[in-house]
Amino acid sequence: MLTYHYTARNPSTGQKVQADVEADNELAAAKLIRKEGLVPIDIKSADAGLGGLTKKLNHVKAKDRVLFSRQLATLINAGLPIIQSLRSVGDQTQNKPLKLIISKVVTDVESGSTLAKSLRKYPKVFSAVYVSLVEAGETSGTLDKSLERLAVQQEKDADIVSKIRGAMTYPIIVVLVMGAVLAFMLVKVLPQVQTLYAGLPGAQLPFITTILLSLSHFVTKFWWVVILLIVVGVIALLRWSKTSSGKKVFDRFKMRAGPIGKLYMKVYMARFSRTASTLVASGVPIIQVLDITGEAVDNVYIKESLRKATEKIKAGKALSVTLQDDPNFLSLVPQMLSIGEESGSMEQMLERAAEYYEKEVDNEVASISSIIEPILMIVLGVVALIIVAAVLLPIYGLANQGLGSGSGGV
Repeated sequence: MLTYHYTARNPSTGQKVQADVEADNELAAAKLIRKEGLVPIDIKSADAGLGGLTKKLNHVKAKDRVLFSRQLATLINAGLPIIQSLRSVGDQTQNKPLKLIISKVVTDVESGSTLAKSLRKYPKVFSAVYVSLVEAGETSGTLDKSLERLAVQQEKDADIVSKIRGAMTYPIIVVLVMGAVLAFMLVKVLPQVQTLYAGLPGAQLPFITTILLSLSHFVTKFWWVVILLIVVGVIALLRWSKTSSGKKVFDRFKMRAGPIGKLYMKVYMARFSRTASTLVASGVPIIQVLDITGEAVDNVYIKESLRKATEKIKAGKALSVTLQDDPNFLSLVPQMLSIGEESGSMEQMLERAAEYYEKEVDNEVASISSIIEPILMIVLGVVALIIVAAVLLPIYGLANQGLGSGSGGV
């Protein structure tokens, strides 16, 4: 149940009344207000502030959408009407932005809208793939199966993203620790070495210590400039990566950068195959499948390849032929498509390709982890050697001077 704040008019006295009422949606709230003998003028959700949150995808997580899809599929499969199913799922949903969206969807569906059309109003929560599958399910009368496929699709996609993030966690932690140790040595330890040398006439610091001390003085005096440059640099890079030119550079880097390129190519192939398989299984036309998967894969070069493939398909060519020599697609995809086209089992072939590349993603993540660890150890060792040299060389210099002066005295 949601709380609604309303303004109504009392027809017998003509006075305006303001109060709160709990209901499943605005329509139900209006019915309750009328039962009280009032004429509703304005009804607003008391959680109206959540409306802005629904525009942010991170407030409706993948697991919330998966749960929503599975629960709705189960209830529809059990024979419950769509509106009753949506209300039931809304009552069980813990995520407030999603709960608010469901209540608005219920209102739309009650007013005669389709579920797909209602969900399309929230593109940052329900993607084009999601809406298209729901639309195909409504058209074919297999909405429960479409929703179940959606749940599987989202789980697989989230699993791939989780594995990539997991592989990056260790290197990021090591780099952060390395940076913290380096900052401590520069700000605290090295200045003490300089102080030691300051009282000795004619004593000269080693070159490496002098360089690091200059860096230490700059960081100590202009630390705010360093932080500002880092923050501005990160913000500028993130904004540029969202522009057309920036996205092209980043997408090309992902596809061609050594081991990282191999990983991302297999991620893209797995995402394309899984999404296309799900859409084909739901009866979505092939032209629309390519258009939707181009958005789902989220790479400008693959999207462009699929756009060109669409034009060739319209001219009468098979999908497998259009992707055969495309450098943006790994060879297994057109091969599996060819088998699927010949045997009439494109859905199954695409699913097998998706499963293959999902396993390959696991292998690539393990491979990259095994490469990154020794590289990080080497870098860490070099940094440690430089710092130790900068600290110990002056100390050895002092010791040698002491020994030299002692020998001279004898």
